[in-house]
Amino acid sequence: MTSEKTRLIVGPFNRVEGDLEVRLEIAGGAVAAAHVNAPLFRGFERILQGRDPMDALVVAPRICGICSVSQSHAAALALAGVMGVAPPRNGVLATNLMTATETVADHLTHVHLFFMPDFARAPYATRAWFPRAEARFKAAQGSAVRGAMAARAGLFHILGLLGGKWPHTLTLQPGGVARAADARDRVRLLAILGGFRRFLEDSLFGAPLERVLDLTSPEDLDRWRAGGPEGDFRLFLEIAEDLGLARLGRAYDRFLSHGAYPDAGEEGAHLYRRGTVAEGRHAPFDPDAVAEHHRFSWMAGRDRAHPPFEGSTVPEMGAPEPAGPEGTQDGYSWCKAPRLAGLPYETGALARQLVDGQPLVAALVARDGGTVMSRVVARLLEIARTVRAMEGWVRALEPAGPWCVQGVLPDSGRAVGLTEAARGALGHWLRVEQGRIAGYQIIAPTTWNFSPRDLDGVPGPLERALVGAPVREGETSPLSVQHIVRSFDPCVVCTVH
Repeated sequence: MTSEKTRLIVGPFNRVEGDLEVRLEIAGGAVAAAHVNAPLFRGFERILQGRDPMDALVVAPRICGICSVSQSHAAALALAGVMGVAPPRNGVLATNLMTATETVADHLTHVHLFFMPDFARAPYATRAWFPRAEARFKAAQGSAVRGAMAARAGLFHILGLLGGKWPHTLTLQPGGVARAADARDRVRLLAILGGFRRFLEDSLFGAPLERVLDLTSPEDLDRWRAGGPEGDFRLFLEIAEDLGLARLGRAYDRFLSHGAYPDAGEEGAHLYRRGTVAEGRHAPFDPDAVAEHHRFSWMAGRDRAHPPFEGSTVPEMGAPEPAGPEGTQDGYSWCKAPRLAGLPYETGALARQLVDGQPLVAALVARDGGTVMSRVVARLLEIARTVRAMEGWVRALEPAGPWCVQGVLPDSGRAVGLTEAARGALGHWLRVEQGRIAGYQIIAPTTWNFSPRDLDGVPGPLERALVGAPVREGETSPLSVQHIVRSFDPCVVCTVH
């Protein structure tokens, strides 16, 4: 490659939820700049305006068919905040079980269907690990894929028992859950989780979950890679070492989490803590410091930052304005640019585990930053941690206890519902006036991660993470770019509303 800049458009991407296009500036055999475009406008925030507030429980989950329970939870939390109600212990535990089921299933799908199949492609055919990667993860043929999808289908029986259906269950309510579980349901739930645990221990990790969770340092990972149990986790570690995935896809090393799985016994506590980590320092998360920028979005109001309670979703493509940073035209994505205290933040499983202080994840980020490898390792560790927690939540259910409390919607009020979807921080900002929805703004995980540039021309996390990615001569869809994009596990239909 010469040092002269060339332009490359990558997309639409296959094996991602929704439409995605990335425009790359290539120089010296690497990405010099990236512009990420979410080309599909959805309009859900506008659909919700003027409706009865309770309609949010029906409309908002239909933003997405793979993280609808998380959208239900955020909507229920926002409504609970306006009503001033809190669910009983059983309601919290059942909600945790349903949201965790969806998240764990999403993680499993990502690893087996979206991320690992790229390593079963012909350009890697000369690598020593390729025959195993091809046998396990070749698209539509790999043995690991078949086993994972069967295990995923079994896990979803939890949503059948507790939620009635998936996606778009109406069981999650502001005051808890609409369906109680009895003693027989508890036995069934434990059996479902036991079967799923066996799949993880036999196939994905090749070892008990507790042994996986004993990993606390990069050296522990090195020992697992060199002589640990046979399993897809070890295969990934071998691939990551060979391809240098620990040096690929670093963004700003600023991370945020809304906190996942509320503690049923301690108000404000979560299984995975709420907060931020920036340049290695932990801090609380302040939702009042969040604002969305429209400067490079196809939205009206490009001259200012929009706090979500005063936010707007008014499409405005219009004629191109004068060129902005790096020659871009104003407006190149339907995605807005959320910022925390004016800065871009990354979110996802890596952020959740880092904010919570998980030692292995903290050590990986301290050594290498947020990279392709650390994102995938965090996702795999989170599967193990969450499944073990789910077993405890089932045992803590009290069938004879209350499951839901009733609340009354006031004529006016505002609240934010903060939760975590599989891909990271999800927030619903609800404003009620005269008994109707006056404003509804949604900031989803991929809105944070795949945002365009902001008012100051600062790229979003993925745009920054792609800079420096190697591009080989003749590549039209660079493998390094594919790995970085997929390490964030994008859900682009959730990105724009």
